[in-house]
Amino acid sequence: MTRTIIVGLDGSPESRAAAEWAAREAKLRGLPVKILHVWEPVPEPVAQAPLLGAETRQHWSEKIPRDSAEGLRLRHPGVEVTAEHLAGRPSEMLCEAAKGAELLVLGSRGLSGIGGFLVGSVGLAVVAHAECPVVLVRAGEQAADEHEMDPAGIPSAVTRYRPVVLGIDIDNLDASVIEFAFDEAARRDTGLRAVHGWSLPPYYMDGPTTDLERYDQIAHWHVSALAEALSLWRQKYPSVEVAEESPSGSPAGRLIDASRRASLVVVGRRIRRHPFGVHIGPVTHAVLHHATAPLAVVAHD
Repeated sequence: MTRTIIVGLDGSPESRAAAEWAAREAKLRGLPVKILHVWEPVPEPVAQAPLLGAETRQHWSEKIPRDSAEGLRLRHPGVEVTAEHLAGRPSEMLCEAAKGAELLVLGSRGLSGIGGFLVGSVGLAVVAHAECPVVLVRAGEQAADEHEMDPAGIPSAVTRYRPVVLGIDIDNLDASVIEFAFDEAARRDTGLRAVHGWSLPPYYMDGPTTDLERYDQIAHWHVSALAEALSLWRQKYPSVEVAEESPSGSPAGRLIDASRRASLVVVGRRIRRHPFGVHIGPVTHAVLHHATAPLAVVAHD
């Protein structure tokens, strides 16, 4: 099967931003893009009701991916773009398509007034069950947002990429998550910020006094553990400049803060085979809703 980047499109601003991101990523990877529009069937009288003149709901839903594909081809010459229109439940159809995809890209609506995502039920279901990496792109995301400002302080899409941020849990390391982040940094010719947030153990917090020496020992252990976890990947990707950060505090909060200066944030999600429920860890769930950069969620066993 041909490696493909699939983007879920429903015509909304956030899904159009996702399609643009998918086309830019496809150019970096030398892969084709498939636009997937899932139309959930409705009762026949509603489906045939006129929406725009003589156009029916079904006609309009077929027009969205076709026109979007044509626009992507014009804006991203050299990227192969196809479109497919399917009927069914969007979350189920997208998860099924993700089984053979290199990446699945979805849009997430930016929260009004603050940076971040509002991830709907379809997006959460897909992130929870898809087994290929899922990238969420907020509405309004532009190519220039992933790059450093130019020397005059003006947004530019031709300056160096901002770093890729990797959220890493040294107690639950997985090679596929780390490799994905290093690959993305190498592909963008940029650095990698590996962020590992940690909290003091309960017995320390409940103690009668603050033991600064013990705190320093715990902090040093986390610094050393992070360095050891990344040592192999530093050797494998010598061109990627790595910044290791292991501050105390909320892991989610640290990643959300780092996302403001990132081209991409990468986090992991453990695969759980149970068909019911949303299987997303608390850190990933928080970052899903509040990261300001495109977010890649990499599923792993």
